[in-house]
Amino acid sequence: MATPHAGACLPVDLRPQGETLSEHKSHALVKNSAFEALRVVIPKDHEVCHEHHMEGPITMQCLEGWIAFTADGDKHSLKAGQWTYLPPGVRHTITGVENSMVLLTIIFP
Repeated sequence: MATPHAGACLPVDLRPQGETLSEHKSHALVKNSAFEALRVVIPKDHEVCHEHHMEGPITMQCLEGWIAFTADGDKHSLKAGQWTYLPPGVRHTITGVENSMVLLTIIFP
């Protein structure tokens, strides 16, 4: 059964999952014509979004763990509590340095 999207004005629990993080899956929290918000679980040493790019900007907030990412070939990292954004069209790859959970928001042009 698919995970339902979040309802407008209803809280969504994004707190760290600790020992149970590996039991959780990535899923879209909400998607509409303006944006999509996803909770992405990235296991240690696992790669997602290989050389991916979007037409609009993307924000990433590391909720738990530590991720490394490349953006147009430059290497960066985010640890729990850190946030960044990627401008439109930037090719990126995300890798879990530790078991991690990321809030990813895609703004549609």
